[in-house]
Amino acid sequence: MLFEQAGEFILNKLRVELPAHFTYHNADHSLDVYRAAERIGKQEGINEQQMRLLLTAAWYHDCGFLIGPDEHEEQSCRIAREFLPGFDYTAVDIEVICGMIMATRVPQSPKTHLEEILADADLEYLGREDFGVISTKLFRELALAGKIDTEQEWHFAEVKFMENHHYFTQSAISGRNAQKDINLEKIKAQLNTSTGKVKGLQLPHWLTDSIHIVAGILFCGFALKSFLVPNQFFDGGVTGISLLVHELYHYDIAYLIVLANIPFIIMGAFQVNKSFAIKTLIAVIGLGLCLSFIPYPQITSDKLLVSIFGGAFMGIGVGLAIRGGCALDGIEVLALYTGRRISFTISEIILGINIVIFLIAAIKLGLPTALYSILTYYTASRAINYVIEGLEEYTGITIISGESAQIKEQLVMSLGRGITVYKGERGFLKDSFDVSQPVDIIFTIITRLEVRRLRNLVHDIDPKAFIFTSTIKEAAGGVLKRKPRH
Repeated sequence: MLFEQAGEFILNKLRVELPAHFTYHNADHSLDVYRAAERIGKQEGINEQQMRLLLTAAWYHDCGFLIGPDEHEEQSCRIAREFLPGFDYTAVDIEVICGMIMATRVPQSPKTHLEEILADADLEYLGREDFGVISTKLFRELALAGKIDTEQEWHFAEVKFMENHHYFTQSAISGRNAQKDINLEKIKAQLNTSTGKVKGLQLPHWLTDSIHIVAGILFCGFALKSFLVPNQFFDGGVTGISLLVHELYHYDIAYLIVLANIPFIIMGAFQVNKSFAIKTLIAVIGLGLCLSFIPYPQITSDKLLVSIFGGAFMGIGVGLAIRGGCALDGIEVLALYTGRRISFTISEIILGINIVIFLIAAIKLGLPTALYSILTYYTASRAINYVIEGLEEYTGITIISGESAQIKEQLVMSLGRGITVYKGERGFLKDSFDVSQPVDIIFTIITRLEVRRLRNLVHDIDPKAFIFTSTIKEAAGGVLKRKPRH
């Protein structure tokens, strides 16, 4: 059984091929369930072979989202049956794994001990201190898919779900039920507070979506009319194709963008959902009207300024539209459609299309124009990422120290930060590999300005403490006390 290779294979597919709107059901979620399953499995005393099957099921349990969210458990089993034989898993192994995958379907109904462990691992976050962060990711995913509208509606759904949920294993019951009850009471308190507020203080979901989309249209129109079109510059994707046809044949750019996106809007109705397609159609028509009737001035002819700021404004516009639940460029829909029928990934398909666009631009309009347009595309891509993922970057800090008790107290009492504690082992040195000690692994989220203060605080307690950081693009809930966005 090629256990590690089987995991690396599916995690890589999830990282590369899943569309960006799966903010919860992605590789990070699979790894989170993997860690939870490993933790519960050890506490439940399963053997090594059972552990490997359990962890394989954790890796593969949501890979069906590569095909689509509907009946994703069955699709996950289909993928497991297709690929796991290539990693020396037997037919019996695969059926055990698929039994665990199907046990995660809500409402959960596990029949074996291993199925109970994976079912508990899949929803272990309900009883953890980082519940608020993970809940926000799931809310954003459902909101982008048009399955839920407001935060208040989401919280009502959470309360109903958590009141009907129960853990199956003794390890999860004893380890997570208490915090789950605390999390449930927090949601109920938040609901009571929000229902008592003046209604006008919270914009309805449809209005915030509309504001995002209108702002996105205006930014894209500004980028096109004030920077790109007057200077014969290009972007990638469908917009790039429209700009290229405009320069070669001099058709009206407004009509070209609308017509070029229509096939991809039709694809979007089948690949994403009808709500997404309708919003996208309205947004693309709005962009066409914006280009036709708003007299944007030409800002500059400096090629470097055009490539950087034209791309930046274009990226901001597209990113805002995505936050509003639609797309002003249908290239990702095409890549998603094609990627399910050929062996290339979504990223490779998008890259290939853009290479063709820039090659044609280089041949017809000159290499310098094509090179500057590549810079425009890169700038736009970075701007899109910032707008979608959030401009606020928090820092995740993981601390491993023999003085964990004192460090935990200082983090909470001095910095006022919430912490999550994982149970681990430290030691395993080259000269004494068999020697190890239990240790609390501390995780917390802080702002970038607090990193130096935290490092100094930990160093004063334990100069030998092992600390590493990771970038958190967007965080909400818990002691951060920041309103979640989608």
